[in-house]
Amino acid sequence: MKTAFLFAGQGAQTVGMGKSLYEYSSAAKALYEEADKVLGWSLSEISFGGPEETLTETKVCQPALFCHGMAALATLRESGSNENPVATLGLSLGEVTALTAAGVFTFANGLRVVARRGELMQKACEETPGAMACLIGGDLAKAQELCEECDVDMANLNCPGQIVISGHREGIDKALAEGKAKGFKHVIPLKVAGAYHSRLMESARRAFGEFLQEIPTQDVKTTVFTNTTGQAVVGRAAILEALEKQVVSPVRWEDCMRNAAALGVERFLEFGPGGVLAGLAKRTDRSWKVLPVNEASDLPALSG
Repeated sequence: MKTAFLFAGQGAQTVGMGKSLYEYSSAAKALYEEADKVLGWSLSEISFGGPEETLTETKVCQPALFCHGMAALATLRESGSNENPVATLGLSLGEVTALTAAGVFTFANGLRVVARRGELMQKACEETPGAMACLIGGDLAKAQELCEECDVDMANLNCPGQIVISGHREGIDKALAEGKAKGFKHVIPLKVAGAYHSRLMESARRAFGEFLQEIPTQDVKTTVFTNTTGQAVVGRAAILEALEKQVVSPVRWEDCMRNAAALGVERFLEFGPGGVLAGLAKRTDRSWKVLPVNEASDLPALSG
């Protein structure tokens, strides 16, 4: 059975994530202990016990979701699964997790990458008052027109009929006021700290690109689809360029999923809490099968 691995992005986090994996799997426990040492603060304590306000902070949330994704994968491997994916892909920060699962980064270096990414993006959020909104029920051309009129950027092309926009708060407020007149069924403000995947993240992009040059990489062991183009990415230079560009570019998640499915994928495994990616998949193609790998209790359903 052809399988692809999906890794969650920011917004999927929930207090308690990873705790059952830590208690069930010695491999997952070892990763959380390593993460606490690498970061110099207790990621495990915040992931398992909160508070929610701290876990939601960009600089905490990003490494927390990365560690959870890798711990879930380690638990699956430890359970005896020989699952060999034909592709790995992740939403936003999940792309780093996907690359780590594909062998590009070691766990420790992948963690350093997402930790630095989170720190830089949080700093950019604090320096520039930004916001985001979700457009429901319209098409890409109308979304582009609205972005131009409100001077904001497209941030996520998630699935048919769902596009996220991002930019200065005044521009997003204008889009919220005018979206329905443009033909969108709903325009929903998002509870986020800033304008991710927009030009307001430019300072984070520059610093992140410089940081990435210091991180060792290995060749990919499976196909990885990048958010910036929706296409497969190979080679150190292309991978690091895509990760840097992604900070200020739209996440082309629908394209990533469709291109993974085109490989003949029969099921997707979602490593991350909340079932967010399963929901997007259902809205894109109801024939796609997405199974969760979130809690230790999910493992029995994955056999066969």
